[in-house]
Amino acid sequence: MLSKIIVHRVGNRINQESLILAQEELILDDEMKELLEDFFLKAFKSEEQFRFYSDSYLVNNPVYSSVAEIFEDKGKFIWEAENIAKHLYEITENPRVQSGELFVVYFEGEENADGNKIDSIGIFKTENKTPFLKIFPQNESFEIEKDYGIGLSKLDKGCIIYNSFKETGFAVSVIDNNKNGDMYYWFEDFLKVKQRDDEYFHTQETLAVYKDFITHQLPQEFEVSKADQADFLNKSINFFKEKEKFDFDEFANEVLEDKNVIESFSNFKSDYENEMQVSISEDFAINESAVKKQSRGFKSVIKLDKNFHIYVHGDRKKIETGQDEKGKYYRLYFDEEK
Repeated sequence: MLSKIIVHRVGNRINQESLILAQEELILDDEMKELLEDFFLKAFKSEEQFRFYSDSYLVNNPVYSSVAEIFEDKGKFIWEAENIAKHLYEITENPRVQSGELFVVYFEGEENADGNKIDSIGIFKTENKTPFLKIFPQNESFEIEKDYGIGLSKLDKGCIIYNSFKETGFAVSVIDNNKNGDMYYWFEDFLKVKQRDDEYFHTQETLAVYKDFITHQLPQEFEVSKADQADFLNKSINFFKEKEKFDFDEFANEVLEDKNVIESFSNFKSDYENEMQVSISEDFAINESAVKKQSRGFKSVIKLDKNFHIYVHGDRKKIETGQDEKGKYYRLYFDEEK
C-alpha cells in the first residue's frame, strides 16, 4: 500500500536543465493512491531480480545507502529522496537523456501467513509526455485544447527495492522502457545493479549457454545436421518444462546422451562462466517464468534457401535428409495432415 510519495523534477544537467526539488510529500486521496499504485506496479511483470553493488563497499552505492536509511528510519524519507534525485541529476552524461518527473514512493507491505511483512521503496521516472485533448463548454458550444501529460499505459523507468537481503544489496526489480540511446544510464550509472544469483538467474543462464552451444559450438566439433540441432533444442526445452529441479547429470544423460557431447558442453559452460565472470549452478529449482521467456528463442526452424522453412516440434526419427541428382532434400513422415 502506498504510504509516502514525493515528486522531483530532474532535468538533463548536460543540457543545462534544472533540478527542481519538492520540499514536502504529496498528500493524496485514496482514489489517487490506487491509480498511482496501479500505474507504478503493473509495469513489473518479470520475476527477474537484481541487487545493488559497488566497486568498493555497498554503502558507497548512493541509491543503496539512501534506501537503507529510509528502511531504517522513515523520518528520513524526504531527505533521502532528495539525495536520490540529486544523484540522478549528477550522473547524467548523455545529452539524449530526457528530463522528467522522479517519483520516490514508500510502500507498506502486507502481512504474510507468518505475520511478517516486507516493505518496499519505488523509484520511478516519467519522461515521455502524451498529447491529450481538453474539451470544455464555451458559450453555447465547446472549446477544444491540446495539452501534454503523463500517460498511464506505460512507465518509462522504474525500480522497486524490497526490504530483504540487505547484506547482499537488497532484492530489486528494474525496468527501463525508454533508453534514449543510453542503455547504461538507469541500470548502471544511476542504480548500479547486477542480476541476483537466484533460481531465475540459473535457469536463464543455463538455457542461454546451452542454446549457444547447440547453435554454434556443436556443429564445429561434431557432424550434426540442422535436424539434429533442432532435436537437441526441443529436448532441452521440454526437459525444463517437465522438471521441477535441474540436475546437470540428469540433463546431460537425457538430453545430450553422448559422452563426448557432454564433455564438450561441460567445457563450453566453463569457458562461458570464466568469460562472463559468472557461476552457474548445476543443481537448482527451475523457474517457470525464466523458461517461458527463454523458450521464445528455442524455435527449431530449418531454413532451406529462400524457398522453405521447416518447423520441428517433435520426433527426430520422422525427418530424413539426403541428396540425389536434383539436390539436397528432407523427407518428412507424418500420420495425418491438419
